Amino acid sequence: MILDQIVASTTKRVAALKETTTLALLKSQAKRSETPFAFEKALARKSAAGEIAFICEVKKASPSKGVIAPDFPYLKIARDYQAAGADAISVLTEPEFFQGTSAYLTEIKEQVSIPVLRKDFIIDAIQIYEARLIGADAILLICSILTTAQIKDYLGIADALGLSALVEAHDEAEVKQALAAGARIIGVNNRNLKTFEVDLQNSIRLRKLVPPEIQFVSESGIRTPEDIAKLRKNGTNAVLIGETLMRSGDKKQELDKLRG
Repeated sequence: MILDQIVASTTKRVAALKETTTLALLKSQAKRSETPFAFEKALARKSAAGEIAFICEVKKASPSKGVIAPDFPYLKIARDYQAAGADAISVLTEPEFFQGTSAYLTEIKEQVSIPVLRKDFIIDAIQIYEARLIGADAILLICSILTTAQIKDYLGIADALGLSALVEAHDEAEVKQALAAGARIIGVNNRNLKTFEVDLQNSIRLRKLVPPEIQFVSESGIRTPEDIAKLRKNGTNAVLIGETLMRSGDKKQELDKLRG
């Protein structure tokens, strides 16, 4: 399965990172964000206003779609998202399957004033300190590849660094796992990472399992204003949109259209 291949690749990447630095060194270098929990606060502000927050993704490729953006002016894309009213930006940093890099996130962070999420496959604590050092305001923790104990531990590390954490689930068991670990932001991926099938109803079905005080994010497969309307009606707090926006030549127009 692709997910297993990604984890295997990430394991090698983490091993390579540990050959160039140490966890102790990264801990000493990592500093608390100037705006602690900026990502979490951005979502909460929108929720308090009764609106859906938009997390817009900078992504060159994916395992399911191949290369999405052969021409990839990532800095312009990020600036366009901010100008269009995005609440946060998600940046793919996984290199082999998504053709991402940490440098994209660092450079984007310098160009925008909204929170930036590191979208990657975190399997080791060292990656969380690395995320802080490259400029991330938030990290992604995926239930499918982590135990409840690991998620709880990684949430504690993120909290100590002022990082928000989006804990991603795919089914009822994983939502319960995220809740048990203490997640404050839970994202439901409408794309099954094992089959790559997309079902927007996944978010709608699982929303009822998440208490209202926890931010609920719908991820993947969101393409139309009608999709947004369904999610808004269902009490979704935020949406993470990648491919739909990446394929659009006019990011502001597309985001305005999705908002309805």
